[in-house]
Amino acid sequence: MKKIFILTGEASGDRLAFKVISELKKINSNLEYLSVGGDNLKSLGIKSIYNLNEITYLGFTNVILNIFKINKKINKTVKAVIEYKPDILFTVDSPDFTLRVAQKVKKLNPKIKTVHYVAPQVWVWREGRVKKIKKFIDHILLLFNFEKKYFVKENVSCEFVGHPLLDDNIENKIDINKIVKKNKALISVFAGSRNSEIETLTPILLDFIKLMNTKYNDFIYIFHSTKEHTKLVQSYINLKKLNNCEVVCDDKIKPYILKKSIFAIAKSGTVSLEICNANIPSIILYKMGIINFFIIKMLVKIKFANIINISANEEIIPELIQSDCNAKNIFKHVSEYLENPNKIKDQINKVKSILINFKTEESSSSTAAKSLNKFLN
Repeated sequence: MKKIFILTGEASGDRLAFKVISELKKINSNLEYLSVGGDNLKSLGIKSIYNLNEITYLGFTNVILNIFKINKKINKTVKAVIEYKPDILFTVDSPDFTLRVAQKVKKLNPKIKTVHYVAPQVWVWREGRVKKIKKFIDHILLLFNFEKKYFVKENVSCEFVGHPLLDDNIENKIDINKIVKKNKALISVFAGSRNSEIETLTPILLDFIKLMNTKYNDFIYIFHSTKEHTKLVQSYINLKKLNNCEVVCDDKIKPYILKKSIFAIAKSGTVSLEICNANIPSIILYKMGIINFFIIKMLVKIKFANIINISANEEIIPELIQSDCNAKNIFKHVSEYLENPNKIKDQINKVKSILINFKTEESSSSTAAKSLNKFLN
């Protein structure tokens, strides 16, 4: 029986891998799996060699402080992959972790095929990585068509498969009122998938909600979280004694909550595409330690943080970054949108025109699964 080792580095990668492997199981049921994954891969009956939380470090300074732990975890992962002897090492996103593992695995056993999903953002910074990557990655599955040129010019095997978060979703068949229990308009809130992100953004978001409550009394704020972070988010809510906030961690329910929302506030990341695909107006937040921020500011070569804005080369979706990311600013922007339907319509229409270039005719996850299956032959 052929084997695949799935390597993710955070919750978003676990979700992406889940979608691809779910499709792969439909076309090839005679496969064995092992992983470094989270709840989504676990739901497919795929064992993880350790808890995904053990490797979700944010920012340069955190990585430096945890360098010995990270190197130890990389070596442990490499050992597990080599002992498992998979036909394919399927690495997903989190390049600073997954690609370092792939590089060591390829050196120890060149026969293991390496397929990477979600290319490192070489169009943002460190384009020179492409030359290094081609030495140990056999094939890269690209989320965006514009990325192709960066890899083709270095003769790296790659293909555009599209973004799975943009795959068409099933229409809502869940009665959200039974879940939320209050018949009020919903605003979706995404504070991040890492402890450090949640600890930074949740207090700011709750202060924003307190400001909203002084002006509006007809909204429920739904925090989209993961099982492991639900208690942490809820503890912040309890501390502020807010009774119009709820936390949802079920991945089957979250898309329906989002679809029923009138607005979304999200930490910059892949979830932004999901929000855009649901035709929900939004704003984007990003805040990190001052040292991390200045390092990134020196290295990046783009003006925007959000992929929609990057592609359009204009700020279609407002980005509140660093000092701009505060309760008053969030309140100001959200209020302006809620009180101006034309502003909402304008954002949604502009986003739709950008998303057309990101989509594929076939399901992205299905295309990626077929590519993986080819590499098994």
